[in-house]
Amino acid sequence: MADTIVSHPLLPVLSRIADALDRLAPPARPTGDLSAADAFVWHADTLSLAPVARVSHVDYDLLKGIDRQKAQLLENTERFARGLPANNALLWGARGMGKSSIVKAVHARVNRDRPGSLALVEIHRDDIPTLGRLLEVLRGSDRRCVLFCDDLSFSHDDGNYKSLKALLEGGIEGRPGNVVLYATSNRRHLMPRDMIDNERSTAINPSEAVEEKISLSDRFGLWLGFHSCDQDNFFAMVEAYATAYGIAMSVEQLRAIAVEWSVTRGNRSGRVAWQLIQDLAGRTGVKLD
Repeated sequence: MADTIVSHPLLPVLSRIADALDRLAPPARPTGDLSAADAFVWHADTLSLAPVARVSHVDYDLLKGIDRQKAQLLENTERFARGLPANNALLWGARGMGKSSIVKAVHARVNRDRPGSLALVEIHRDDIPTLGRLLEVLRGSDRRCVLFCDDLSFSHDDGNYKSLKALLEGGIEGRPGNVVLYATSNRRHLMPRDMIDNERSTAINPSEAVEEKISLSDRFGLWLGFHSCDQDNFFAMVEAYATAYGIAMSVEQLRAIAVEWSVTRGNRSGRVAWQLIQDLAGRTGVKLD
């Protein structure tokens, strides 16, 4: 005879009670030991900070063609590391021109001069909704932290920019005193241009609608623009890398290869220069580690 399952009349009631208790249970506490490393990645699924043993970065002195941006971000970061007031920074502009590289290079330079003074904490753009939970961890630490979000931007139907705006300056608690936010974006106002134009054309009060959309970028006190480089700066980038990594090649030969490389890529940038150096290093048997 087949087994029969007897349903007890109290089972649905007990199930609802169990669900209610789950909802009433306190949320999981975010975790992270900021003394474990100099850099971390925030994992939103586990509400935890994962230490990064070695940050992949380009040396500060090897970043060419962006001297003004380097100097401004370094000065802001050094002040912050000394416990002085510093601004959130938005690095925006042309792709491949060193926006994220400069953040990591500055962090390494400051920690070289003041060992252990700064923790670099990366949060991915998709994890912005959990930023408040991350700040719970950072706020409770004595260590000063550069919160880093690479390639930050928002689409038409994305409301997360409002929560980020409140956390930057508008909330009751505000940004913790030991935290500064550095973000990179291809967009100056973090919004698509057609999104801003659409607000102008469809809103009852166009100016107010546009202000609402672009006011997030105003929360960054330091704006650093990155623009496409000219050929001289591209040569400077390639030559600096070649010298630093011991790629034996005449300047004339290196420049001829650089011109051909940039033409085939249809672009000149720091990223393209580094890709060329990786190719040359592989061809000539030079290790870049």
